[in-house]
Amino acid sequence: MTERLTALFAGEDTVFLPYMTAGIPTRESSPDMFTALADSGADGFELGIPYSDPLMDGPIIQRAGQMALEAGMDIDSALRLVEVVANRTGLPTVIMTYVNPVLRRGIDRTMDAFASAGAAGVIIPDLPVEEMTPFLTAATTVGLGMAVFVAPTTDDERLKSVVDTGPAFIYGVADMGVTGTRVESSDHAARLSKRVRAAGDIPLVLGVGISTPEQAATAAGYADGVIVGSALVAEVIDGGEERAAGRLAALASRFAAAVH
Repeated sequence: MTERLTALFAGEDTVFLPYMTAGIPTRESSPDMFTALADSGADGFELGIPYSDPLMDGPIIQRAGQMALEAGMDIDSALRLVEVVANRTGLPTVIMTYVNPVLRRGIDRTMDAFASAGAAGVIIPDLPVEEMTPFLTAATTVGLGMAVFVAPTTDDERLKSVVDTGPAFIYGVADMGVTGTRVESSDHAARLSKRVRAAGDIPLVLGVGISTPEQAATAAGYADGVIVGSALVAEVIDGGEERAAGRLAALASRFAAAVH
């Protein structure tokens, strides 16, 4: 599994990793959204397991998560979706979840279930680097790569601590605040990228606030990968289930072209 993420970042092109909430617009049609992303140029996926207290997520992804939860999506259902997506697309899937659901199920049990479903990695945004050792050990044992977050406010000492853990990639927060669309980009991504590059040779993936293909193209110039979430999720949940996959594919293809 870890080697799949290593291979993902081994090429010369910047990687496009679209985010999609598991279970939207419905549980039954959710796999089709990932197929549409794959057909539109995605190199892999960030698959978000809906959670009732999504600390990092803004209004769009919160709404998507609530829709999915009300439709009965849970961790086990999300893992079945991971398996379907992995088999359909053959692309690496990185699961995004939060600390509490992992602790509730047990760290070792959760990481084993993620790997067994076919995931390549895991993202836990509310996991501080000081507490990640048991999570990282469990993930590594079953072959999962872990991402670790850095923000524009991360100081140099903490950045070094993140690099020293040897994550599969660093998730760089491109703009301050929760996930969501932004009208204008800041210069945070450029400055953060320079600092991460100076700290070590770990792939950098930029996400949060990348809302347009133009913003994605700019971020791609600073990073090994780009994550786009809220803009794509909004396309799925705001236009209704009918033709959701087609609308998503059209938008995702623009982002993929911009990133690549």
